[in-house]
Order: sequence, then structure tokens, then C-alpha cells
Amino acid sequence: MSKIKLDIVTAERLILSEDVDYVSAPGVDGILGILPRHAPLLTALTFGELRYKKDEQEFHFAIGGGFMEVRPDKVTVLADSAEHADEIDEQRAEQARARAHDLLREKPRSDAEFARIEQALRRAEVRLKVARRKRGGGIKPTPTDLGG
Repeated sequence: MSKIKLDIVTAERLILSEDVDYVSAPGVDGILGILPRHAPLLTALTFGELRYKKDEQEFHFAIGGGFMEVRPDKVTVLADSAEHADEIDEQRAEQARARAHDLLREKPRSDAEFARIEQALRRAEVRLKVARRKRGGGIKPTPTDLGG
């Protein structure tokens, strides 16, 4: 099977450079699946999970937005933030999620404050999803999520 080169880059560093079989990324219009020889594409990314497969193994990253350029032989992800599942501190992500929920319950004073809090909540939830998928679980609902 042919491979496609995947580079994940942030402003701070090159996160990953691998030849992979498949890439799935969180585009602003939905999840994008990329195989070798894909048509050229440039798209914005949103908060979400980037996955790739290499030799029957699947790897997971939490992506904090950015851009992705696809060429037939290469995918370049320019991410605002990117964390491999192994790098995520699940306890800190859970604390950030709880803080964001608390701040939303306090009724943000402005639309900008609401958007900032909502963005922090989405980031924490993506980080939790990626970290827990690595362990074999999903996001566990909190009493707030269940209407309590």
C-alpha cells in the first residue's frame, strides 16, 4: 500500500513527520479523510481530534485549530496547538473542563468572554476525548452534562 507524508507543525516545533497510510482531521466543515494521491486541498481546521494510521496502528492528537494543506503525496498540518495522546495530562484537562463549566454557569458578561470560555471548554473536551481514547474509554459525562 502506498503512503502519504504527514507533517504536523506548530509555531513552537515540528510535532511529527511520518509516512502514513491515512489521515483524519477536524476541518471546519467536518471530518476530512485523506488517503495517498488525494486531490490538492487547503482548509482551515477546528478544535478536534486528528488521527492517522500507520501499519495497522492508529495514533491520536488533540488539535487546537489551524490549517491543513493536502497534496497527492503530502499532508501538512499547521496547528495552533497539537498534543499527542501520551502528552495530555487528563487530570488537568478535567480541571479545565470543570472550570469552564463553572464560568459558563456564572453568566459571562460579554459575547467575547462567552466565546473565550466556550473555546476553553471545547479544548478541554477534545483533550479528554483523545487522552481517554488512548486508554480505551470516551468522555465520561458529568452531572452537568446529564442535566444535574
